[in-house]
Amino acid sequence: MKFVAFERAQQGTGASRRLRISGKTPGIVYGGDTQPQLIEIDHNALWHALKKEAFHASILEMELGGTVSKVLLRDVQYHPFRQLVQHIDFQRVDAKTRMTMKVPLHFKGEEESDAVKLEHNLVNHVLTELEVNCLPAELPEFIEVDLSGLKKNGTVTLKDIKLPRGVKWVSHGKVNPVLASATAPAADEEEAPAAEGAEAAGAAAAAPAGKGGKAAPAAKTPAAKTPAAKTPAAKK
Repeated sequence: MKFVAFERAQQGTGASRRLRISGKTPGIVYGGDTQPQLIEIDHNALWHALKKEAFHASILEMELGGTVSKVLLRDVQYHPFRQLVQHIDFQRVDAKTRMTMKVPLHFKGEEESDAVKLEHNLVNHVLTELEVNCLPAELPEFIEVDLSGLKKNGTVTLKDIKLPRGVKWVSHGKVNPVLASATAPAADEEEAPAAEGAEAAGAAAAAPAGKGGKAAPAAKTPAAKTPAAKTPAAKK
């Protein structure tokens, strides 16, 4: 993707506030053998670009003063509640230097898997992006994860997929993270207790009937006896 930036002469809180009022977003470009450079970008164009996944996970072409250079988006600061980008950072890309970047995961094939098609499992995407290390030319826009082989209550881990050529996973101490998992719906988990309740109700209904075909009444606790009143003896 390509975007246009302009050199920013002034810096500071007041200058940045004036830029935002005029419809611009302040930013900075750093890295490489060049000193950090202050830039400004049209806010509306930047806002729409940030909605695209490729703007976050691919090498960008920045046109600045008639020169095009390759950069990566490194940080975006949004306003707490307004639709406003307050500041943006880019890093220059050196074609010969390996870089670390988070790449989004694209899942496919879950509807064709046995877990979903036959067992009606729910598929949970445990990770949505993967941190990788590679040369700029080898950076993928996304990494595809095929879930068509997912079985009942199964998982798909990092070792189950093939990373693009030249791309290495940054583990941060993890051995083999789970990318996606299949689980039974909550309704299936509740079937067993419900079945037990139904069996108990059926057993109560099948209790022996009393005389005349009527169900035997529940046993009652005998009431306390009240002493009978004495009748005066009849005179002879």
